[in-house]
Amino acid sequence: MKSEKKEHPKEKSKIHPRNKHRERYDFKKLIVASKELQAFVKLNEYGDESIDFFNPDAVKALNKALLKYFYRINYWDIPQNYLCPPIPGRADYIHHISDLLASINNNKIPTGEKIKVIDIGVGANCVYPIIGTTEYGWKFVGSEIDKVALESAQKIVQENPSLQGKIQLRWQTHDKKNFGGIIEKGEYFDLSICNPPFHASAQEAQAGTIRKLSSLKKQRVTKVEQNFGGQSNELWCVGGERRFVENMIRESRQFGSHVLWFSAIISKSAHLQEIYDCLKIAEVAEHRTIEMGQGQKVSRIVAWTFHNAADQKKWAEKYWK
Repeated sequence: MKSEKKEHPKEKSKIHPRNKHRERYDFKKLIVASKELQAFVKLNEYGDESIDFFNPDAVKALNKALLKYFYRINYWDIPQNYLCPPIPGRADYIHHISDLLASINNNKIPTGEKIKVIDIGVGANCVYPIIGTTEYGWKFVGSEIDKVALESAQKIVQENPSLQGKIQLRWQTHDKKNFGGIIEKGEYFDLSICNPPFHASAQEAQAGTIRKLSSLKKQRVTKVEQNFGGQSNELWCVGGERRFVENMIRESRQFGSHVLWFSAIISKSAHLQEIYDCLKIAEVAEHRTIEMGQGQKVSRIVAWTFHNAADQKKWAEKYWK
């Protein structure tokens, strides 16, 4: 017996207007793109086509289909128990951060290979560079401390001709550094992006996974299963996202002339004031907070630069024209 039908809006209004995932998933089209998805699509309790988001294989199959249908990525895979990211949320970051560049370019998004982005912690999935390269033609450098993740991302690039020559991957051998050892002498980047480890400890990460699983199953879960994937360095670090981003801000001072805008996702609004205080101590020229929304979840991008408004315009004239 089906539950009472819910009325779903045609579009997810909180998602960025250019995000290709504003509408509900069209599973028929996605299955045409990737037949592997078909085995996981069933009618849910409301009579709608859906997948079991509690099943990691189903979520991975959905991601493969989304990347193939919307971004023409014919090969995509990740090792077992590595983070399987939500594609719509990743796309939102890219679109919002492109607006930041547009704001200093007469509201025109700069596109093409002249725009260079560094992704701190690219992950085994390589999703941010995939979307940024496909949507705007940008070139990426992705850094990673995990050799297995780096090799996975490298295989994704190697297996997709559309990504070759546009995404370069580098191993970060210093676990306390973000930019040191990655940005090379004479290199300049228009953007630095980062989705930092969210939790402050393994125990906190475990509790977060239990909450997520309980929400999906609509009943209390007490045992953690790695259904959502994620290695320890992807999920948590000492001090969580606040400490991670504060360390990034302090280190960014050394690279302020090499990067136009630094940025990171902040999931907890309670962390913002301390991050703003850190930005003040670092003597940034400007910082901005960009709100993002995914269903009930709200997060934001905090971006900062050591270039004043006049210097930002000079940068655009020098590198984007």
